[in-house]
Amino acid sequence: MLNKYPDVLTVEQLAQVLGVGKNSAYKLVNNRVIGHVKVGKKTLIPKACVIDYLESARYNVKM
Repeated sequence: MLNKYPDVLTVEQLAQVLGVGKNSAYKLVNNRVIGHVKVGKKTLIPKACVIDYLESARYNVKM
């Protein structure tokens, strides 16, 4: 699924994966929609958290 990305992504990489802008990616992270850790000033997102977010979307489909 995300084989070409490292196990820990930056916000810029998250934006690329989701096909959204950097501001939208920051909103997802800052609103704790996608799990992350802060190391100093750097925001790091485990790939597992991105996969969890993407898989959770299938349960929110409205018909």
